[in-house]
This record gives sequence, structure tokens and C-alpha cells, in this order.
Amino acid sequence: MITREIFKSNLPVGEKLSIKRSRFEPKSSYKNSEKLKRISIVSGIHGDELEGQFVIFLLAQWLNENSDKLRGIVDIYPAVNSLGVDTITRGFPLYDVDLNRTFPGDVNDFLPGQVVYALAQDVKGSDIAIDIHSSNIFLREIPQIRINKEFSKDTLPLAKELNCDFIWIHDAVTVLEATFSHTMNSMGTKTLVVEMGVGMRLTKEYGEQLLIGILNLMKKEKIIECDEDFDVRKPFSSEVGGVFYLNAPKSGLFVPALDHCAIIQKGIKIGDIVDPLTGTVLATLTAPNNGILFTLREYPVVYEGSLIARIFGVNSGKN
Repeated sequence: MITREIFKSNLPVGEKLSIKRSRFEPKSSYKNSEKLKRISIVSGIHGDELEGQFVIFLLAQWLNENSDKLRGIVDIYPAVNSLGVDTITRGFPLYDVDLNRTFPGDVNDFLPGQVVYALAQDVKGSDIAIDIHSSNIFLREIPQIRINKEFSKDTLPLAKELNCDFIWIHDAVTVLEATFSHTMNSMGTKTLVVEMGVGMRLTKEYGEQLLIGILNLMKKEKIIECDEDFDVRKPFSSEVGGVFYLNAPKSGLFVPALDHCAIIQKGIKIGDIVDPLTGTVLATLTAPNNGILFTLREYPVVYEGSLIARIFGVNSGKN
């Protein structure tokens, strides 16, 4: 394993911004046999999303213990927005910008633009990249992959190997062009976005689930060589129109009635919005369709219009 600094900048009060990457390479006997495939695993573009750091830890641990099985190059970038991680903020501190709306950046751009430019240039040339995100502090997501319809022909087969529960294929919108995934796909690196868990937390079972998926993908792509068969889930897949949104009709305290990732039927109770002051139930929320509850409100305080749940309509077509 070789660790190097891909970006550094001096900050006020004598501090320094430093972004690092670790590279795992096969033994020398495999290096010159043919062009080595390369995969890059990225997390921490948002400073309040920590699930990816745990996945990368598990992957690095596995690679350290199984270095003899490596046949390609694995690059890991645990904390791209290291300032955000240190200050527990989603965006880039001081500039108040979302790094994932700043790509591709430029070497002469403002500081956040320089950071994303350095990342994109370092990942450039990878055969595959995986960008791991969490939800925010308000919502919990089951392990899912979100891919742009524009690039789905190349990325969908890879997504099916990642041991996630749901693949959400969405249409392109202008803002996506400023994201890491759109930038890297445009550069020729097949890039997948994984969303899972909740902001500022680690969900151990989700991390272990995604690790199996990454190992399975790397085996299929001949980046690792091992006898182990990785048992992966067959994900549900949806295009635009198969996803239903449930928003709060009242302000209050949301009390869920279902577990996350439940398979549900139309009309089943999702939860109540209650008023602690008066002891009354302000609204009872029910499922608008049959499907899978893949997003559920984690933070209980809601206001009228707050997102409560997202449901993938298993038995429904486009609406």
C-alpha cells in the first residue's frame, strides 16, 4: 500500500488542507503481464456522510489481509472533504458550497474548485469508480445505486454486482453535470453512486453488505482473484416514474409504524404525525401504492411538506 497526498493548500492560522489517497497494487510478478484494471473508491465528498469511510476501512483491511489475491489497482479516497469531516458540515467550510455541485473544477478555480479538480484528475483513467454517499441526518436510505440514464448502458451491469437492494435510474438534469459521477462518466470512467444509511452515523450491516458487493464486482472484473463466491442480492431496478414520494401534510413529530426496507401494500400505515402538546394524532400516513420502502424519515421533527418516505412501486408502472 502506498499513500500519497493528491492535494494540499495552506490555510489561515498555520493550518494545512490535505487530501490523501492510498493505492493497493498487485505483487510485482503481475504488474507487467498486461494492462492492469483500476478501480477507485471515493467517499466523504460531503463532510457529514461517514458511511463510506467505514466501507473503505473494511475494504482496506481485506486488501491488507489478502494482498496475494490482488490482480489490479485499487485506489481509495476516504475523506475528500476533509475540512467538512473535521467540522461535521455537509458543505465545504468557509465557502459554504456543496463540493458535489462544483465539478469538474480547475487548477485556477477557488479552493473548492481546486479540490474537486485534483480529485477528478487523480481518479481519471480508472476503469471503474464508486462514489459512496450517505443520506442526510433526516432520512435513512437502504443500500441503493443511483445512475444517470445517459450512462446506464455501461453502468447498469456493474451496478447489479454491488449487492445493493435497489437501483434507481434517473433522467439527467442540469445540476448533475456538476457532480463527481457525471464528470467521471464523461471522462470515460464508469462511475456508480451508492447511497445508504444516514448522515453523521455508521450503519455496520450496510457497510458489510456493500463490502461484499465491491469484492464481488472486483472479482468479476478480474481486479482480484479468489476462490470465494460472493453471495449478492438481486436488486430491484426502476426508471423514472416508479418512485413515489410521501410528504408530511402537517407539522409535528413523526412516529414510524414500519421498519425501513419493508415490502408494503397500498394503504398500509407508514406512521403518524403527532402533537406532544395536546396528545393528538395530527395525521396518519399510509402507502400510496404497493412497493418497497427504500427511504424513511429518521429525524422525527417534521414540517408541512417534509419528505417522510420514498417507495419504489414494485407492481406499478410509470405514473
